[in-house]
Amino acid sequence: MNRDKFFIGGDWVDPAGSDQLAVISPHTEEVIAKVPEATTADVDRAVAAAREAFDHGPWPQMSPAERADIIAAISAGIQARYEEFARTISEEMGSPYTWAVMGQVFASTMVLDFYAGLAREYAFEERRPGVLGPTLVRREPVGVVGAIIPWNVPLFVTSLKLGPALASGSTVVLKPSPETPLDAYLLAEVALEAGLPAGVLNIVQADREVSEYLVRHPDTDKISFTGSGVAGRKIGAICGEQLKRCTLELGGKSAAIILDDADLEATVAGLMPNAIMNNGEACVAQTRILASRTRYDEVVDAVATAAAAMVVGDPLDPATEVGPLFASRHRDRVEGYIAKGRDEGARVVTGGGRPAGFDKGWYVEPTIFADVNNQMTIAQEEIFGPVLAVIPYDDVADAVRIANDSDYGLSGSVWTGDPQAGVDVARQVRTGTYGVNGMGMDFSSPFGGFKDSGLGRELGPEGLAEYLESKTIVLPQGFEPN
Repeated sequence: MNRDKFFIGGDWVDPAGSDQLAVISPHTEEVIAKVPEATTADVDRAVAAAREAFDHGPWPQMSPAERADIIAAISAGIQARYEEFARTISEEMGSPYTWAVMGQVFASTMVLDFYAGLAREYAFEERRPGVLGPTLVRREPVGVVGAIIPWNVPLFVTSLKLGPALASGSTVVLKPSPETPLDAYLLAEVALEAGLPAGVLNIVQADREVSEYLVRHPDTDKISFTGSGVAGRKIGAICGEQLKRCTLELGGKSAAIILDDADLEATVAGLMPNAIMNNGEACVAQTRILASRTRYDEVVDAVATAAAAMVVGDPLDPATEVGPLFASRHRDRVEGYIAKGRDEGARVVTGGGRPAGFDKGWYVEPTIFADVNNQMTIAQEEIFGPVLAVIPYDDVADAVRIANDSDYGLSGSVWTGDPQAGVDVARQVRTGTYGVNGMGMDFSSPFGGFKDSGLGRELGPEGLAEYLESKTIVLPQGFEPN
């Protein structure tokens, strides 16, 4: 699985430096691949290729339908190699293979297919009567995009940025996470086979310092980042200084509200896959479970029983539901939060340690905390692991108050026998996406957060708009442009 080149300008090119990044299996703790680490010279070359492809290449001048055909071909190419993509991502970061097939791979191709379809019907040019006279409003590509990808769902997040960027006519410099660069090499191979013109997609993995160089680069027109709030604030500040467009998809601490009329068995069956998805390493995970004091003990028991029954193991084993965390340092971080929860008075109902029988691997048991109040650290900070907090509420108004008592506002859900009551709750919770008796995310509708969960939107037509600049052309009276 070793790689020794970067994908720049439609070709495989030698790196400018000699440093390498080691990709370590979170299951075996062994190095499974080595890849080159980008220098600023590599970033310069990648940005120059993207700039050339945008300023002088065919991509922005192609019709939306022509671009759509290539986006669809990229999606088809990924689908044809879905097992290879899923296994590679599982080996890189520990995602359970059975979840990776849909959550890591086919979810990505569904996004690309959506943008291929949208590109064919989107109004990139619109004639308006105007107030003082007729106008032509054009929506033109933003330019060269720097797309910075996290390690947890690398291909999916790439698709959230690549799909609309390509549909707009923009070009991309993709910067994968140093921990998960391997699937991006497969993507480059697919893009070549799909006929993507040279320089439209360029891929260089790098550390934080060189990643910041990409953000500051004078020839990038927009930065699209998914990751931590700390990094997001820094990127936002840099883009603000340069008046550069940016989209920031950051963290979450989403609350799932279980109303008293909910069928608990059906609720837990639907909720748990959304609470500990991808080993809990998901920004939209429903990590705060809110239960009324009337049913609190019943909910705690049901959630704990479900968590204790989850199969922990080798991410490539089809039976595995919870794999290892992506890095040793991250397991240390998650274990620190578990210790903090105990110290602050929360009670571990199940889990709380490392699973028996694993001599290697960065595993943490699915862990359920009870007797949690919303001021505790484990209720306020994003843990990003298989750790859930069950919090009591007095009435529906109190549940909404607790759900909103967070610096984040990315996702959430409500579980009820009365869908209208669920919609009424959804309208009151300050969050970017929300689900009634299910997951609050749809690929045809906008995704993003309120408050510290970020700026801008991905997915849906709103996601495409983030990669477009609006231009007004004032027309002479009576003139009809071609």
